[in-house]
Parts: sequence; structure tokens; C-alpha cells
Amino acid sequence: MKYINTPHAPAPIGPYSQAVVHNGMLFVSGQIAIDPATGNMIQDHIEAEAEQVMKNLQAILNAAGTSFRSVLKTTILLSDMAHFSAVNSIYGRFFEGGAVPARETFAAAGLPLQANIEISMVVAIE
Repeated sequence: MKYINTPHAPAPIGPYSQAVVHNGMLFVSGQIAIDPATGNMIQDHIEAEAEQVMKNLQAILNAAGTSFRSVLKTTILLSDMAHFSAVNSIYGRFFEGGAVPARETFAAAGLPLQANIEISMVVAIE
């Protein structure tokens, strides 16, 4: 087992790792819109939050030596399903050439630090 920790993504706000590699799989913990440079939450609007979440995920993927192309599955938690369309638009820009993973999206009340979006991933390490 290998633990992934990069300063280019937010430090965990609890007792968990940014990601863990085990048996050729990368399990990425849910990311919210914390700017790793400042430690502050981005909550200007849902598009800015979604963009920061995807950048945080990208930093963790890069630290693990992989990319969005290897993502098998994502879970998206939203504070309100009214955000779905805006989040979907930002999310889709990070996946190239139609290589999109399996996914589920749920509305969830009470996300950490009053976030409006949280995304976790399962990734194949090649």
C-alpha cells in the first residue's frame, strides 16, 4: 500500500489520506473546493467551486503518476441538485476524448466546511 500526499492539493481536514494506492488501484478521497495555496474555501459560485475541486483531483492524480484518462469511477456529492448542470459542464472539460468514467451523483446535506460539491474517484494505475 502507498499513500499519496501532495502540497498541490488541500491537506486532509481529518484522519484520512488524499489518496491510497493498493493492488493497482488508486482510491482518491473526496475533494472539496479548498485552495491548497491559501487553505481557504472557494465559495464564490458553483462553477468556481467545481473548477477548484477538479484542479485538486488533478493534482492528486499527477502526484500518483496518472491522469483523468485512468479514472474508472467518480462519486459526486452536491448540496443541491440544482447545481448539477453547472458542475457537469466543468467536470466534463477535464475528461478528454470521450473517455469518461462511470459515475453517480447525489444530493447530500451538510458537506464538510459547507461545501456545495465534493468528488471522490477510483482510478486504475497502469
